[in-house]
This record gives sequence, C-alpha cells and structure tokens, in this order.
Amino acid sequence: MAVRLNRKLELQEALQIADGAGGFTKTWSSLGTLWAELEPGSGSESADQLLTLSSVPYRITVRGAPDGAPSRPKPDQRFIEGSRVFRILAVTERDLDGRYLICFTREEVAS
Repeated sequence: MAVRLNRKLELQEALQIADGAGGFTKTWSSLGTLWAELEPGSGSESADQLLTLSSVPYRITVRGAPDGAPSRPKPDQRFIEGSRVFRILAVTERDLDGRYLICFTREEVAS
C-alpha cells in the first residue's frame, strides 16, 4: 500500500531546565519538521470529578532515518500539529528496508 506523507508535523523532545529553586521544569525543544501520514485508531474517554480526558491512538508513518539521527522519532518525544499533540509511545520500521517508520502515538485532549 502506498504511503501518503501529506501532513506536516513538528517533532519535539522534552528538556529539563533548572527552575532556580532546586527543582526542574519541563520544556519542549523542536527537532525539526517531518512529513507524515496519520491513521487514527478507536478512541476512549475517562472522567474524574474535574476533568474529562479523551484519548485516541494514532499510527503515524514518517520517512526512515538511521538510529541516532535527530530526525528519527523516539518514545517520550512528541509530534505537534497546530494545537494537537501526539505523544510517541513506540517506533518500529514499517518495511524491511527501513524506508518508513511507524510511530505508535496517543493524542489526548482534556475538556
């Protein structure tokens, strides 16, 4: 099946920055832009007293990159598209030649 890389996503990595009071804050650093194909899975919803969290898994396909390359996504990184955030859970090769990678992600929206 042909891959349609028709979505422009920003790849980001978490950084811990000293907060000056002995602790750290998490900030996100851009690693670049990747063209991707998004395939949604089935969603779920959970709620507590103050918050409802909707969660949808996505398979995001991007071009392959060698291990260690900054353009190769890794777990605990994320993709950004506008206000949407896709947390990367796992990454594997889509084909034997490594031309494409599949990133298993989860988009979470609080309401």
